[in-house]
Amino acid sequence: MSRSNAPHGRTGRPPVTSRAQILDAARRLIDRDGWEKLSIRRLAAELGIGTMTLYHHVRDKEDLLLLLITEYADQVPRPDLPGDPRDRIIATATLVHDALAAWPWAAEVLTVDGFVGRLGESVWMVETIVAGAIDQGCTPEQAVHVFRHIWYYTVGEILVRAHSAHQPADDGRPADQAPLFSGLDKSRMPRLVAVGDQWRTLSAQDTYPQGLRALVDGLLAQFAPETSRKPRSIRS
Repeated sequence: MSRSNAPHGRTGRPPVTSRAQILDAARRLIDRDGWEKLSIRRLAAELGIGTMTLYHHVRDKEDLLLLLITEYADQVPRPDLPGDPRDRIIATATLVHDALAAWPWAAEVLTVDGFVGRLGESVWMVETIVAGAIDQGCTPEQAVHVFRHIWYYTVGEILVRAHSAHQPADDGRPADQAPLFSGLDKSRMPRLVAVGDQWRTLSAQDTYPQGLRALVDGLLAQFAPETSRKPRSIRS
């Protein structure tokens, strides 16, 4: 059929058929209102289309979140990883941490049971950590536990920092100038009262790398003691 004889499409707003358009609009809603308030109805309104039209592209909210996170994970470059299994685990966990720190709402979504297993090829980072633990001498079952402990530590650190950053300034907490725990009985809580004036400063420090190394070394020493190396310094 020639172009001149082809049937004309409808006029007005063009139909939304692009996944990129849908995901861009979903990200805008999440950035503005949070992922909990994202819904198919609100997304359709944002795009200016009918809800049923949007259902031709995504099944439900969970499917939409999965598409968003998978697309984001696919954009994370695969770096050249160390040959040493322990160092490979640490490098990969750091990559996961840094990627999710830029998108903390995704970390919260991924805490739902089974969500990680639906990410398809994007779970290569999980594979790398599990494989590194096995190469270090863990059984497959132990390697899964190694990953789970690292995952909980990583996601927990990201979510605590993200939620702390969004705390309103006037939420009934003591002013920043007042030492934390200053209202406690010093005779009963001497250690907390003593460190209270440093607590906020210490809590704001980025100790994830040191904690990750200590956690990985401890897990490998527990699960695969016969292949674990000598204890490393905190800077290694």
